[in-house]
Amino acid sequence: MDIQKTNQQQEKQLKEQICEIGRLLFARGMVASNDGNISCRTPDGNFLVTPTGVSKGSMTPDMMLKVDLTGNVLEGTWKKTSELPMHLRAYEIRPDIQAVVHAHPPTATGFACAGEPLDDYVATEAVYALGCVPIAPYATPSTPQVPDSITPLLHEYDAMMLEFHGVLTVGANLMAAYYLMESVEQYAKICLTVRQLAPGRMMPREKIEEFLEIRRQANVPGRHPGFRKLPRYPAGYWYFDKQ
Repeated sequence: MDIQKTNQQQEKQLKEQICEIGRLLFARGMVASNDGNISCRTPDGNFLVTPTGVSKGSMTPDMMLKVDLTGNVLEGTWKKTSELPMHLRAYEIRPDIQAVVHAHPPTATGFACAGEPLDDYVATEAVYALGCVPIAPYATPSTPQVPDSITPLLHEYDAMMLEFHGVLTVGANLMAAYYLMESVEQYAKICLTVRQLAPGRMMPREKIEEFLEIRRQANVPGRHPGFRKLPRYPAGYWYFDKQ
């Protein structure tokens, strides 16, 4: 078997899948204008990533860039996204991560801007898929603060909100990372509704643990935090000013 030819065929399929996920993100209103970025590992240990400055709803496979773990462009003519270091940090820390999706779903991003993590435990599907979704502290875009802000969370979470910014999800493949993005936005909508109709209501703790045990027995890939209530940062608290 020609390994190089096989790798090229797989990369072609990955590029097409990235474009399809871009269309889904755009169609569902989780990105606007040229927001967001998507990446994945390639069979040869490098990475495909979307370019900067393009609508995720109209990408074509030839726009994709191939980069190494240090961010050097190996293939492609488009300009790489300034968010690339955030993606590469995820791959560096966790070899199990095969894909990363960053978007700005409006309800979840609203929670991130409000400083409110998603830890209400009000929907069985969200408990199973996510548990809770923390907020990575605000980091100035296009600076090393961005990958540094997500690093502590990557060890325990596959989904996180970025304060005043958006949402980041990771997965064992492109669709897994994308589906988590959908799940985060759906969870945020449910949490918002419950907080309006019945503030403070959530599933009984014993039922949460019972459901989490079902997940553990199913050996679902990825990281899951279990049950935990997450910290809220007061207005005007800037994490990196305290370091």
